[in-house]
Amino acid sequence: MYKKVEVVIGGKTLSIETGKLAKQASGSVVIQCGETMVLVTAVADKESKPELGFLPLTIEYQEKMASVGRIPGNYFRREIGRPSDQEVLTCRIIDRPLRPLFADGYFSETQVIATVLSADQENDPDVLALIGASCALTLSDIPFGGPVVGARVGYIDGNYVLNPTRTELKTSRMDIIVACTRKAVVMVEGKADSLSEDEVLAAIFFAHEQVQPLFDVQDQLREANGRVKRIVEPLQINEELMARVRAVAETGMQAVISTADKMERSRLYDQLKAAVVAELNDDGTRAKEISNLLSLYKKNIMRSKIVEGTRLDGRAYNQVRTISCETSYLPRTHGSALFTRGETQALVSATLGSERDQQRVETLEGDLSKRFMLHYNFPPYSVGEARRMSGPSRRDIGHGTLAMRGLSAVLPTEEEFPYSIRVVSEVLESNGSSSMATVCGGSMAMMDAGIPIKKPVSGIAMGLIKEGDNVIILSDILGDEDHLGDMDFKVVGTEDGVTSLQMDIKIAGVDRDIMGRALAQAKEGRMHILGEMAKAISQSRKDVSEYAPKYYTHKIHPDKIRDIIGSGGKIIKALAAEFDAKIDVDDSGMVKMFCNNTANANALVERVKQITAEVEVGAVYKGIVKTIKDFGAFVEIMPGTDGLVHISELDTKRVEKVTDVVNEGDEIEVKVLEVDNRGRIRLSRKALM
Repeated sequence: MYKKVEVVIGGKTLSIETGKLAKQASGSVVIQCGETMVLVTAVADKESKPELGFLPLTIEYQEKMASVGRIPGNYFRREIGRPSDQEVLTCRIIDRPLRPLFADGYFSETQVIATVLSADQENDPDVLALIGASCALTLSDIPFGGPVVGARVGYIDGNYVLNPTRTELKTSRMDIIVACTRKAVVMVEGKADSLSEDEVLAAIFFAHEQVQPLFDVQDQLREANGRVKRIVEPLQINEELMARVRAVAETGMQAVISTADKMERSRLYDQLKAAVVAELNDDGTRAKEISNLLSLYKKNIMRSKIVEGTRLDGRAYNQVRTISCETSYLPRTHGSALFTRGETQALVSATLGSERDQQRVETLEGDLSKRFMLHYNFPPYSVGEARRMSGPSRRDIGHGTLAMRGLSAVLPTEEEFPYSIRVVSEVLESNGSSSMATVCGGSMAMMDAGIPIKKPVSGIAMGLIKEGDNVIILSDILGDEDHLGDMDFKVVGTEDGVTSLQMDIKIAGVDRDIMGRALAQAKEGRMHILGEMAKAISQSRKDVSEYAPKYYTHKIHPDKIRDIIGSGGKIIKALAAEFDAKIDVDDSGMVKMFCNNTANANALVERVKQITAEVEVGAVYKGIVKTIKDFGAFVEIMPGTDGLVHISELDTKRVEKVTDVVNEGDEIEVKVLEVDNRGRIRLSRKALM
């Protein structure tokens, strides 16, 4: 049955319709704001697969170029299989708030697909896709505990703006996406321009308050068109077997949770698991069940230990692990830093390039150029594993984008520092919060490279353990504290305020009080980390590395652009090859030159000045005779610029033949007598005799 509902949110009309498109899906909706439309479908297999031990949920988000009236620019002229970074990031924004809300014991293959059908390039489709995914799941028979609503928050002229357009975002000091249930916030993702914790907190709960009507809309659609939800039996714990697991494992588990070193703790746990399975797997069929019960026992006892006041490595709740920092570790990079915090380590490099090194990206907004790039790499050896190496995963892209947003806020403008910048983080060890180590190492590497950033940046990952009324907030969480905890809240910023943040939770949501406490505790940790970083480097170096390209500019008259380009680019290509340089000339006549060393750079600047210099009437030049004619000689007085010395201007006495005075290749001094309105230059040798 066709059903359409509308609601005004943030001054914009948002509509959701169902029963018209993709009717064979378990749930499908078309959600629209302005002329941006997104189709979202949800489908699940009938068969459950409890043997997997996890929910096989797949989120796909597709941006179709037809939605903006464009043909893809790649060779195949179609949307290729690998999703773009923006599509990956949107998939993560949809996945993270939805995944914790499926029923316990639900293990059916589930797929949510969001497809952008029309995009007006003002109203972003990502938030619409998130709301549509919740709505499609709510309408379906899939046991989903939503609904969920998402919104983007901007901060313009001191006011919060809900779901700002892309034009409005250009002047916004904030771009944060908030996802929430009716009672609590479940996900936060975005960036800010060094805003205070209070301003960020107010923005998050401004969104939560403003989106409440969207819950009513989803409830209306469910009442009209919703399917009966599947009945899912929650997994039953075999209490008798659990008691036996606890009895056998108790002594060994105490050794596990009392071991601070990650690899040793992992070794002891593997050893304990093998022993418990060997003792309790009487009939040879219960190994997986025993392993799962042991894992649950480990989680419960670790959480209890933290609630009682003792973290896995013995730290206080607000204590940051030991930090060591080092810059210029890599001798031939333009800038580098080695940042180690506990058992997490990142080796980060910064590389400078020319305008031509900018990344070109095809998006629904058109072809964009990215001057700043940050790439995050997480090799398997960083966690002591051996597995196949492949391209960046969705996690790698998400972590890299979080770090990039945090550092982007402190970059100098292109006018202040015209280089393209690439930061690469190689995670060498990981025991929690490698993305925040990337932020810290990236900030130091950029300062080491001589990039004049506004302020140093650090990041910290916060955790949460909530048991009844007990709420424990943890600073600088370990990997195990992330896995067994209820929240992963990453906060990036300078001493002035927050520049990016990301929050995921595994419980029903967090309220304003908990989030405010987490932000305040994160600020304390962030300030401590900045102090440790300052011991290695506190401000940007005054000059770029000797191995970095040298950048120079020279302004020429726009009429001279053709002189430096040459026919078919002949002259500029020759200059680039001769001086091992990258040369760009814009329409205003600004010549940008990148050379690998200072000597080449200075020589190139002089050559450009010579080529583009204006000929002055009355000036004397030393030139080369290029061509002999019966009526005179053509002399090149500047590269690519020549003039005529008439036979009557060759000497003070009468000249019968030009070759009686000069020949091709001779170097002579001449004076400029005239430059006519057609640019022809009249020279004289006689005037200097």
